[in-house]
Amino acid sequence: QVKLLEFGGDSVQAGASLRLSCVHPGDSYNTVGMGWIREAPGKAHEEVARINNDGSTRYLDSVKGRFTISKDNDKNTLTLQMDSLKSEDTATYFCAADHNDVTGKFSGDEFRNWGQGTQVTVSS
Repeated sequence: QVKLLEFGGDSVQAGASLRLSCVHPGDSYNTVGMGWIREAPGKAHEEVARINNDGSTRYLDSVKGRFTISKDNDKNTLTLQMDSLKSEDTATYFCAADHNDVTGKFSGDEFRNWGQGTQVTVSS
């Protein structure tokens, strides 16, 4: 089990930007593949973005061009830059990690470790 701590969630207006960060304790074994998953009230969780050890990334279609995932191994930090936020982006966002690269179905289910979540609310 790896400890993941997210922060950066806030309530903003549509069109605004937010930057979510996830700090992990430098557990390089369990943080090979990392990503962000969100869950809105009454909806199933969905994987938003993932990044693997080689830096390759993948995004949910609805956030492509607006969200950017990045990883700083020196600072043990995973970041999600979210621009042009929409009301449909409102959700709790979870940082997630796995000890393997994540290459399977884009659902979030492949990650073995999730953080506690940070709330993002976008009002129109």
